[in-house]
Amino acid sequence: MKPSHTFLPRLLAGAVVLAAACWRPAAGAAEAPATVAVIRINGAINPLTAEYIVDAIAAAAEEKRRCLIIELDTPGGLMESTRIITKAMLASEVPVVVYVSPTGARAASAGVFLSYAAHVAAMAPTSNIGAAHPVNLGGEGGKADSTNTMMEKVTNDAVAQLKAVAEKRGRNAQWAEDAIRKSVSITAKEALALHVIDVIAPSVDSLLTLLDGRSVELVNRVDTLRTAGAQIVVQEMNWRHKLLDRISDPNIAYIFMLLGIYGLFFELSNPGAVLPGVLGGIFLILGLYAMQTLPVNWAGVLLILFGVILFIIEVKVTSYGVLTIGGIVAMFLGSLMLFKEPTTDFEPVAKLSLQVILAATLATAAFFVFAVGMVVRSQRRPAVTGAEGMIGEIGAALTPIAPFGRVKVHGEIWKAKSATPIAAGDTVKVTAIEGLLVSVEKVE
Repeated sequence: MKPSHTFLPRLLAGAVVLAAACWRPAAGAAEAPATVAVIRINGAINPLTAEYIVDAIAAAAEEKRRCLIIELDTPGGLMESTRIITKAMLASEVPVVVYVSPTGARAASAGVFLSYAAHVAAMAPTSNIGAAHPVNLGGEGGKADSTNTMMEKVTNDAVAQLKAVAEKRGRNAQWAEDAIRKSVSITAKEALALHVIDVIAPSVDSLLTLLDGRSVELVNRVDTLRTAGAQIVVQEMNWRHKLLDRISDPNIAYIFMLLGIYGLFFELSNPGAVLPGVLGGIFLILGLYAMQTLPVNWAGVLLILFGVILFIIEVKVTSYGVLTIGGIVAMFLGSLMLFKEPTTDFEPVAKLSLQVILAATLATAAFFVFAVGMVVRSQRRPAVTGAEGMIGEIGAALTPIAPFGRVKVHGEIWKAKSATPIAAGDTVKVTAIEGLLVSVEKVE
């Protein structure tokens, strides 16, 4: 009977092991599928782009994505914004992949820095990378020497930064220096052969397959990418990013600045209107926000303001069109000069549309010369109603006036006074009014 006492515990233990074995696959089946985040950058690198990428890196780490893929097509951008992004990439707790795409895309100047800072750099076929050399647009003589010295400092700083990142990521440091000093640019195939990038992939799906199993060094560990079959989650810009990105367009920033000037002028000209002042303030602030991301030439801003001042003076002073012509010329030239030519490849290229400039200049001239002019002229026109409207009116004496009497003006009977005697029935003219007493004189 002794063996029978050990049989039951063994049976129960076997049942527990079997249940655990059956439970493990079920638990595995309940696990969430692997996901990778994808964002798209198409345009210059600016403060808004930097904020968008940094937020995406933080979100990918928080949501436990397998990696973050940045689809990149950029002509360059601001150096400070580029530094912010590269610092975020180097400190990222989730693998960051920069993928220069679609086919025909480029990663110029700032794009080179982002590609080098990524844990994995990839390119689509027929895309290119490079051309990160600062551009010297200085003048002549001592000014040119000073500008050349500054460009040399900028160049050396950029080279040191990119070489440090290249050594960190194990990429070609010599080519990185050549991209800045010699402005070299290469194709995707050349970049792969020179160890500038890691992968060439025709699509994001192909890229995920090629990334699977690759080991990358994060800030706190070495991670092996498991991306084959991963679900792609595209992170679009939120409404705030889209709005700020839209108003950062040079043409829109220019229009907002003019609308702000119009609104504030109306408010100052007609205190208490409120709405023009509120809208003008909003437009001006939005315009100034956009201007901070653009290479503004303040000489152009001053010329635009000078043109507006000439239009205002034209309304109040008869110049036979001279001030209007001067205002149009000043505003047109100021608009052309509003944005500086970039001095380095890390500065955005900002140009105003000639059609926008012409339309805005002519609209502003018409606005001040006709619309504002009509308002000012109406304010100067003599009053035709109320007490002021009585001055100069013709009436008749109802009684003798010596010095007081009564007159009829506009069908109304008024108490009147006169410095000279006036007989009843004489025609009189109102010269002044004091409350309910009018001063009159005889009309000969």
